[in-house]
Amino acid sequence: MELSGWFLWFILFWVVVLVGLFAIGGYFMFRKFLKSMPKEDGLSDLNWEEYYVDKTIHLWGDEEKAMLNELVQPVPDLFRPVAKQKIAGRIGQVLLEEKVKKMKLEHIIRGYILATPKRDHKFLRKKLAELKIDVSPYEQYFEQ
Repeated sequence: MELSGWFLWFILFWVVVLVGLFAIGGYFMFRKFLKSMPKEDGLSDLNWEEYYVDKTIHLWGDEEKAMLNELVQPVPDLFRPVAKQKIAGRIGQVLLEEKVKKMKLEHIIRGYILATPKRDHKFLRKKLAELKIDVSPYEQYFEQ
């Protein structure tokens, strides 16, 4: 049996699609694998995120959780839980470094800025503008 005509193109199309999907999935799996690898201190990035969240869980009230949920709305549903964990870990790190007794809005925003890449800061600025929150006190963190 010889492949020719439209069936050949159909098979080639699906080969390209499947190879592309496997490459994309492999990329994300490899990134997750690298985050779970222990660093010099013996803990991975994921372990540190969990540590910071566990140490500051008592500071998270309903308002703070609602604010975090509101800020991560632009993140696609599939990635939202991972983003929330990373951002909450960074907020926890900020809280522990400052030895804070009560979480404030400024800690949430600062932790969010520090946890996200610069390319996502425009979405945060837009969301904060919708919520009528002034971003001028946080400009120094956007620059880092």
